[in-house]
Amino acid sequence: MFSKLFAKQGQVEDSSRRWIFGTLLAFGTIGLIASFVLAVEEFHLLQNPNAELTCSFNLVLNCATVMQTPQATAFGFPNMFIGLVGFPLVIMIALLGLSKITFPRWFLIGAEVGVVFWTLFAYWLFLSSIYVIEVLCPWCLVVTFSMTMLAAAITRYNLLHNTFRFDKKMHKKVTHFLKKDFDKLIVASWIVVMIALVFAKFGESLFL
Repeated sequence: MFSKLFAKQGQVEDSSRRWIFGTLLAFGTIGLIASFVLAVEEFHLLQNPNAELTCSFNLVLNCATVMQTPQATAFGFPNMFIGLVGFPLVIMIALLGLSKITFPRWFLIGAEVGVVFWTLFAYWLFLSSIYVIEVLCPWCLVVTFSMTMLAAAITRYNLLHNTFRFDKKMHKKVTHFLKKDFDKLIVASWIVVMIALVFAKFGESLFL
């Protein structure tokens, strides 16, 4: 009886681990592709400031316009180079996680801080695009969505494994919350709100 119970628990943990690190792998790869395409488009724009980029569809969805704003070089160099460095690290973590590597606590905390920081940066760019620049970069939207999923996945893993060392009572409540998938509901609701902000701001202009 106990052997079956522990076997079932192990299967649940393995399934959760595969989902979390599979998410990291999938969206780390998507983010890397988006960053690479943006880097290529950036070179095209440098060679010809009047170039028509593949990610420029109209006046609202136009990465060429966004690339020429101060926000596009927030740290003194094009933002997509951050993704070209950061997303391969995420992919590496995902592959190690799928290999059932046990990560040290300091590594998990560092990964959490890093992913959350760059997710907040992505949302700063997202909100700046909506309300300051008033133009959207399609591939940047892909990066923002990818970062959202990465932050959700790494946070779920750290909460499940009590990386932040909550007391037993608190960790039990957190685990119950996660097993009910309430965190996924929050992420889905958040994405819907972000989409609503875009449509509220631009409306039909997105399709003209």
